[in-house]
Amino acid sequence: MAAGRVLMQAATLDIVSKGHAKKGDVLAAARIAGIMAAKRTHELIPLCHPLAIAEVELDLMPDAKLPGIEVRARVKVAGPTGVEMEALTAVAVACLTVYDMVKGVDRGMRIEGIRLVEKRGGRSGHYREEA
Repeated sequence: MAAGRVLMQAATLDIVSKGHAKKGDVLAAARIAGIMAAKRTHELIPLCHPLAIAEVELDLMPDAKLPGIEVRARVKVAGPTGVEMEALTAVAVACLTVYDMVKGVDRGMRIEGIRLVEKRGGRSGHYREEA
């Protein structure tokens, strides 16, 4: 699992949350973009090999306290390999999609904290982010 966030002005978050962005449904577009990116990670990151991805789950959660959107991605694959690059790519592309869709309203948005939260499988074994 990977996570990150897009920080923005409260007014921008309101536009996103209410579905009033000129380019359309920001959260739906970012979710689709993140899922597509996870499946194409091997095309984007040199030396990543293609994987038979079984599942991609992408959550985009508006948070008025930030203000911004928290993004989390979980990727599953059949087999012993880890999928941390796929999860990180999904989060990064989802965040970039949010930025792209509302940059006309708020160019000062910041994409922050993209990180691996937890990983199982692969040569390096299990990893979990420290609290």
